[in-house]
Amino acid sequence: MNDRKTPLPAKRSTAPQTRSSAGDIDAFVRQAKAVAARASGAGRLILALDATMSRQPTWDMACALQAEMFDAVGKTDGLDVQLVYFRGLGECRASKFVKDTVALKRLMTGISCQGGYTQIGKVLGHALKERERGKVDALIYIGDAMEEGIDDLSDKAGRLGLRGVPVFVFQEGRDGKAETAFKEIARLSKGAWFRFDRNSAATLAKLLAAVAVFATGGLTALEARGRPEDKLMIENLRGGGTR
Repeated sequence: MNDRKTPLPAKRSTAPQTRSSAGDIDAFVRQAKAVAARASGAGRLILALDATMSRQPTWDMACALQAEMFDAVGKTDGLDVQLVYFRGLGECRASKFVKDTVALKRLMTGISCQGGYTQIGKVLGHALKERERGKVDALIYIGDAMEEGIDDLSDKAGRLGLRGVPVFVFQEGRDGKAETAFKEIARLSKGAWFRFDRNSAATLAKLLAAVAVFATGGLTALEARGRPEDKLMIENLRGGGTR
C-alpha cells in the first residue's frame, strides 16, 4: 500500500497580474532621468556684461543686484554663476564658476569699465565652449549696443538654442540696431529679450531672479514659484522670446 499522499495542486492567485506597458516604462525612464538631472548639482548660469565705458552706471547696478539671483534659489548649492565681460581693445574675460554672492560681487567690483567696441560674438562663442565642457542652463547678457555682424551672432545663438542654452538679453536704452540683434539672439536661442533703464533696478532684479530660478529648475520651477516676474518670463519664453 502506498502511503504517499498525492500533493494538492497549488492555489492560483485570484489577483489579476499587471504588466507595465511600454508607455509606463518610458514614463518611468523619463522621470528617473529628470530626477537624476536635478540631483546632479546646481544650476549653472553665465552672467555676461558689456563693460565698455558707457556701461559704468549699469555695471554698478548689476553689482548691487546680483545677490537677487542667489537669493531666489537658496543659499545651498542652488546656483553656480560665471562672470563674463568685455571692454577695451579686444579684452574679453571669464571667471570661474562661483557659488555665492560674496565671491561674485568681489569679482565684479574689481573691474572698471573701459572704452571699446562690443564683443558679443566672443561671449556667445565662449558659452558654446562651456557647453561642450559641461552643462550650462542659461546665459544672461546685459548691454546697450551692438557693433558686430548680425549673421555671425545669429549663427552662434542658434547653436546655443540647439544645445539647450537660452540667452536672456536685457537691453538698456533704445538703440534700434541693438534691439534687432538682441531680439534675434533671444529668439534663435529660445531665450527672452527685455528692455530696462537705470531707473528700473527693482524690475531688473526680479527678472534676474526669475532667470536664476529657470536655470535651476526650468519652466516647472517658474510655474511653481508663480510670482509676477516668473509669469512674465514664462510668457516670453513661450511666446518667441521678445517682449
